[in-house]
Parts: sequence; structure tokens; C-alpha cells
Amino acid sequence: MKKMTLMALLVLGATSAFAGDSPALKNILKAKTYAEAESLVNSSLGELTDNGERAKAYNKLVELAMEKYLKESTTKTENEVLKQNKEFDEAGMNEAAYHAVLAAMECDKYDQLPNEKGKVSPKFADKNGQRVWPARLLLVNAGQDALTNKDHATAKKYWGAFVDSDSAPLFAKCDRSVQQPFFAQVARFVGVFHYQDKELDKALKYSEIAMKDTAEYDNALNLKLTVLSDDLKNRADSLKFLDSVKAMYEENPQNSSLLERVYNLNNALGNKDAAIKVLDDALAANPNNFVALADKGIALLNEKPAEAVSMLKKAFELKPDNALIVTYLATGLSIQAQDITDKAKRNELYGEAVKYFDKAKELDPDKNMSNWGYNRYNAYYNLYGENDPRTKAAEAEK
Repeated sequence: MKKMTLMALLVLGATSAFAGDSPALKNILKAKTYAEAESLVNSSLGELTDNGERAKAYNKLVELAMEKYLKESTTKTENEVLKQNKEFDEAGMNEAAYHAVLAAMECDKYDQLPNEKGKVSPKFADKNGQRVWPARLLLVNAGQDALTNKDHATAKKYWGAFVDSDSAPLFAKCDRSVQQPFFAQVARFVGVFHYQDKELDKALKYSEIAMKDTAEYDNALNLKLTVLSDDLKNRADSLKFLDSVKAMYEENPQNSSLLERVYNLNNALGNKDAAIKVLDDALAANPNNFVALADKGIALLNEKPAEAVSMLKKAFELKPDNALIVTYLATGLSIQAQDITDKAKRNELYGEAVKYFDKAKELDPDKNMSNWGYNRYNAYYNLYGENDPRTKAAEAEK
């Protein structure tokens, strides 16, 4: 009797150790569509017996999503290569690519966990990493299509999945060179979408991802600074923000965006001397610092117009296509002229002002960057008189 009991226990143990798929997993594996399988996974995940079954369940979602993606993408490629116009479901292809990426990462999460024996023995990682990678790259175009259609929510969804999945261990062995030219820019756009939706933590996260790329650094930095400054409620918050920006500037003193922010923040907080000192220090380090020359020139326009003009001329020489700077330069010359009693000298300054105002008009005829119109008319009026045809023409454009 004892032997029979022992044998019975051994049989029971063997049955348990080599049991087949659970009923919940069997139902998931029988699903014919992604929607059906996804519903079953969501409703019965807790009924799956272990990590291995959970990995199998999510791999089923990968299979169904990839089946749809491959069907539609194959037709699209054939249309392009064979110059045919066979109907295909592009929206369905994009959505399938999105689902394939998310399901593959979820599958890998469980695939990398210990099995019932306590061992990590991934079964799907290599296959899914390679086959889902093209679907992941498709999300870039899918997001662009959504953006073109002004569907920012969908663009954020696809591009967010593209950026987030870059760090997934599943794709560690994939070649990233193809995404290098646009990855950081996509990350920045995702950050902008989150900022527009008032999701500041996420906006900050994506701006910092984009900042890792030197080509996108300045744009991403501006986004980060905008996010950080968005929730300033009082002077204490502003001072704290100024300290943060100053710390970033000290680490990267060549960055003009940070210089501009430190200067503007000091001005906004009433620290006029500190603001000018920031510019003076920047000019001491580099006399051809465009931002420092431009900002100091503008700051001195009313109090010291001659010095302002000198600085703005240097700034304009550095960036002769900048309509805003040339407008300020022309305005500085007009301010100088109005205080001159000597008519010849006065007209000389107004003549020079007119020359620069005309340059501003040439650079920015629609006044998108600089509203040069009234000050230009004023310079013509003082130089040529009210009734001169040139003054009348300038009046019509003010």
C-alpha cells in the first residue's frame, strides 16, 4: 500500500511538472484577431500560471499584430515598386505596427523573468527584436502622417512609442544608424506635444532625451527651459529657476540660449546690474558674442545710443541677415540724430538710419520678425521732409 501511495504521488508530481498550457492561455492562443486576443489577455492575465505563459500570451499579440502589419506593408511596397494602386489599409498598418512594438516589449518583460525552475531562459527575444524593428521604424512615418493631418494626439502616441522603445533591451542588438538623423527631433516633438497638453513631467523627460543629440541640443534646451519656467508662481520660484539656469550656463558658457535666459531672468527680476554683468562677462570671454552684443546694444539704446549703435553694428556684421538687429541699429541711429543740433551731422545720421531701415525692409518685407514701418517713416520724415515723395512712400508702408 505504501508503495502504491508513493507511486501515486510520483505520478501526480510528473503530471504537474509537465502540465500543458492553462485553459486561459489556450483560449488566448486560439484567438483569430488582435482585438480578441488583447481582450482575453487583459481579462485573464491573472489566470496564467507563470511568466512563461504570460510571455506566450503577449507573443500571440505580437504574431497577430505583425500578421496585419506585414500584409499591409507588403501591399504598400508592391504598389511603390510595381507602380500599381492596389488597395491597402494604411491606418490599420500603422496601428498594427504600434501594437506589435508594445506587445513585443511586454512579451520580453516576462520572457526575461525566471521560469518555474527559477532560470531565465528567453524564448522570444531574438526573434521579436529583429522582426518588430521595421514596424518600430514605421512609427516615425505614421506619426508624420498624423501630424500632417493635424492629429497631434495620434502623432504623440506613435512617436512616443518610437522614442520610448529605443531603450528597450529587446532592441539592443538592432542597428540604430538609420534613425540617427531624426531620433532626437522626434523626441523633441513628443516633448512639445506633452507640453501643449500640460503634461510637464513628460515634456521635461523628452526634452532631456533630445538634448543628448548635439544637433538638436539648442532646440531641446529651449523646450526644457520653457517647461521649467511654466509653473513659476512667485518670486521665490523665479529665483530658484534663475539659479538652475545659471548652473546650466556655468557648465556650458558657450551656449547662447542659456546666456539669453540668464540675462532676461535677471532683467525680469529687477537685477539690472547683474543682467549687464552677465553680458559684460560674456563679451570679455568673446568680444564677438552675438547675443551679448545684441542684448547690450538694445539695453543701451535710450541711455547711450552711440555705444548701442557701435555694439549693434558689430552684431549686424556677425549676422547680416537678422532683420530685428538691423531695425534696432537703425532706430539707435535715429535716436542719436534727434539730439544733434548740427544739421549736416543730423542728416548724416538719419541718412545712415534710412539705409539700415531699408535693409530691414529688404530682409523682412512682411514684418514677421521686426515692425520697422513707423520708425522707418520717421527717419524719412526727418531726413527728407513731410512732402517728399520718398517720405510719402515710406508713410504708406509704416
